[in-house]
Amino acid sequence: MDNLKTRSVKAEEAAHDWWVISAAGQPLGRLAARVASVLRGKHKPTFTPHTDCGDFIVVTDAAQVLLTGNKLTQKIYYRHSGYPGALKSEQAGHLLQRRPEELIIRAVRGMLPHTSLGRKQLKKLKVYTGSEHPHQAQRPRELSL
Repeated sequence: MDNLKTRSVKAEEAAHDWWVISAAGQPLGRLAARVASVLRGKHKPTFTPHTDCGDFIVVTDAAQVLLTGNKLTQKIYYRHSGYPGALKSEQAGHLLQRRPEELIIRAVRGMLPHTSLGRKQLKKLKVYTGSEHPHQAQRPRELSL
């Protein structure tokens, strides 16, 4: 009966693969959900919720991500410095033109745990505006949605 116990993977034992995914023509929410799942490691049979057992993700073509409906004008991103009256807002369309990688990072951040583990997993996300990236040495494999 000892062999029926669930084995919990330790952080040192987890293997971290590299994946590359193109955001060109992909809806932002579907892309972010898939990326967050791989960052957490939920696609592996050895998934452990309290351990960083996920993989690295390289997202390319961030400037070509798709926002459906009226989200370009109606979706608002807010930030606050902490000082009174310092609330700033920006439409998703403006953010997509100014910093498209930030749009993807914010979407993925909201789908990860809001703990120190989630912050550690978010560091394994690399987002680039164009189709080129400097991670060829890690030999990332193509990931499809």
